[in-house]
Amino acid sequence: MRAWTDVAVLAKTRNLAGGFVVKSTAGLPFLLQVGMEVAFVPPVTDVPRRARVSQITGATDTTAQVLFEGIEEMSQAKALVGCHCLVRSESLDLASPAVGALSWVGARVVDERFGLLGEVSDILENPGQMLLEVVSADRKNPLLIPLVDEFVMSADPDGSRIVVSIPEGLLNL
Repeated sequence: MRAWTDVAVLAKTRNLAGGFVVKSTAGLPFLLQVGMEVAFVPPVTDVPRRARVSQITGATDTTAQVLFEGIEEMSQAKALVGCHCLVRSESLDLASPAVGALSWVGARVVDERFGLLGEVSDILENPGQMLLEVVSADRKNPLLIPLVDEFVMSADPDGSRIVVSIPEGLLNL
């Protein structure tokens, strides 16, 4: 099991006290909790690389307004916009159906334009983002799809299916 899991992205600043609008990633529900330690990636110079969640307000299924201990100035918050929030996997309830969706191995991956791409053989965690490793009998090498909102259109854990929209050039890599 991976030590850290990418669960959210700092979408934009929210207030002068260093707050953020935070969005969940990769089709996950909002998983941050008060007291949770977060690592920001990629790291930013002169800004804390880790912090604890100190306050969550206005939470929905996928977004919330979040304050972190140690991020107290607008300049620090602006520097972190776009960074991903990694949390220790052990702090997540991996038995819950929402987080269990992190284990997509075997799920069919279907592109809106290109049709069935194959099945997920692994989820690779890079410092900046996770990648779906998709295998197919039609391709010699696995297809690596960044697990980002721009490419993942929907995910159906019950149907074990992920719908993506990838650029054509990604198929030729």
